[in-house]
Amino acid sequence: MKIDIEVISKETITPSSPTPADLRHYHLSYLDQIQPPIFMPLVMFYPSETNTNGVEQAEKIKKSLSEALTIFYPLAGRIKVDNAYVDCNDEGLYFVEAKANCYLSDILDRRDPGDNNSFIPFELDDGADTLPAMVQITFFKCGGLAVLIGMSHKVGDASSLIMFLNCWAAIARGANAEIVAPRFEAATLFPPKDISGFQPRTGIIKENIATKRFVFDASAVANLREKYTVDGGRSTRVEALSAFIWSRFMAATKAETDEQSGEFYTVVQAVNLRTRMDPPLSNHYFGNIIRAVFTKPCAANEYGPHEIVNQIRDAICKVNAEYVKKLQETDGHLEFMKKAAASYLKGEMVSFAFTSLCRFPVYETDFGWGKPVWVGSARMTFKNLVTFFDTKSGDGIEVWINLKEEDMAKFEADEELIAYVSPSPNA
Repeated sequence: MKIDIEVISKETITPSSPTPADLRHYHLSYLDQIQPPIFMPLVMFYPSETNTNGVEQAEKIKKSLSEALTIFYPLAGRIKVDNAYVDCNDEGLYFVEAKANCYLSDILDRRDPGDNNSFIPFELDDGADTLPAMVQITFFKCGGLAVLIGMSHKVGDASSLIMFLNCWAAIARGANAEIVAPRFEAATLFPPKDISGFQPRTGIIKENIATKRFVFDASAVANLREKYTVDGGRSTRVEALSAFIWSRFMAATKAETDEQSGEFYTVVQAVNLRTRMDPPLSNHYFGNIIRAVFTKPCAANEYGPHEIVNQIRDAICKVNAEYVKKLQETDGHLEFMKKAAASYLKGEMVSFAFTSLCRFPVYETDFGWGKPVWVGSARMTFKNLVTFFDTKSGDGIEVWINLKEEDMAKFEADEELIAYVSPSPNA
């Protein structure tokens, strides 16, 4: 199905109140500096609302967005990467209003990640090195609505994106008591560094990427947790699924690691540092307060499937207050990232990255006309990237996987994978 999008308007939404002069420069932290210049897309789908119309919805979205930008003022500015700051000049957030030539049911019947790119105003990583955020709202023929929010990874992580989204939606529905002020102190916690020699764009690939969505219902998740039981008890949902997806990727694409080739495989997990600092930070801290943890798992058939989970868990456990302190005070991590990027570019290292939005309240995003019926991402520009989402019911997990097309063809044909995946795209 080809989705034709007709753009109704393009504009910039400015803060409802001007940003004070003393807040003009928002300095990026070291952890912001090393993030790739890509947008993190989140698309929320809403059914037709009988008590309002498209014009009223669009105006409410724009008005509340303007008010939210007064609180999250860096998102209305422009990123100055060379100088490592956001110029909070109130130039405005890029905003597009559009209409689609299809019904919302057409999207929900397929739930194809590639379809969601139609609701993004331009190629996914275009402009992410200068625009902190973008929004597109798209109306369907039935009156349903898609709301796309994309935040540049240069300014914040998934927690930051959800914090902004919650604020924006709370303003729209008049829930002022739920509005939380962000803490823009990441550059104080992780002072900027000279990152010469490190290329944040490493790994971005525009062509030959296939993105598929696999749904694991509650019983499948429970079975995998049992299969990947570890020494310390049952694995978590994300641990079990990470180990399973990794093992099926390896089985489908590389039956045996060729030791003679010098190639090595790593699992990369995104870890939230807020709760691992001393003292812990609240979730109100804005920015990239996350770090990638690298693991080189053993072969599952050598030690048993549980050992993969043990290794991943051990690596994440090492991310403690002492780890964060070294991250703040030394350049050891930067040197490690430079070496890892060099190994990747030489073809020596094959990385497989996981990030999870499970337990994030994405299905609570209510702008005043109810909660979304489906929330998802889009086709990304990274190979070997896996993102976890809770299903709407909350008891299953959607796994969004980006692989090279030839790897995806092998992966999705894996019989053990198919045995666990729900056959229905509407699950």
